[in-house]
Amino acid sequence: MSDMNDAPQLQMVWPSSRLSQPPPVVLPPGYRLRPYQPGDETRFFEVMALAGWPGWDEERLKPWLYRMLPQGWLMVVTEAEDLIVATAMATHDPTWLRPFSGEVGWVAGDPAHRGCGLGTAVVAAVTARFIEIGYPSIHLFTEHYRLPALAIYLRLDYRPLLYRPEMVDLWQAVCAKLQRPFTPDLWPTLPFSDWTNL
Repeated sequence: MSDMNDAPQLQMVWPSSRLSQPPPVVLPPGYRLRPYQPGDETRFFEVMALAGWPGWDEERLKPWLYRMLPQGWLMVVTEAEDLIVATAMATHDPTWLRPFSGEVGWVAGDPAHRGCGLGTAVVAAVTARFIEIGYPSIHLFTEHYRLPALAIYLRLDYRPLLYRPEMVDLWQAVCAKLQRPFTPDLWPTLPFSDWTNL
């Protein structure tokens, strides 16, 4: 198995059987969830840099705004200062097979607040937003070395999509590192449109 950083992105899908069951959004005391507000951009760029994605600015953000669902850019903020500490986006991501497909994108958090369950909460909230609107398919992309994010997605019940042969080896390594069950026989494969039996 290749462990190189240029390995293809992992893809995960929300089970069709759970499209009427949004995940619970649980936040610890001292934090609350809210949608984007004008003026959030500067702190959002800071959080993205802290999470390992430097270089965000108005120009880089602009194409994502066109794809954003209404009330789909969500932030976890501190109650005392209204400081953004975690964020995720619900974006429209159509394909010719699935014209009403949604992508959980740009999940990021301030490392100073790590271990509080904020990433899980904001991903759950974005997933719930897709379900509320009625999206029939929800997916996300990530890299095999983003283990904290992968732990969140698996814990919430996102399923690996084995869309290429090398995905099996990549996921076997991920599951071993996270000490999670490796159950490829239960995960969807190609074609991308064929995950309605989950």
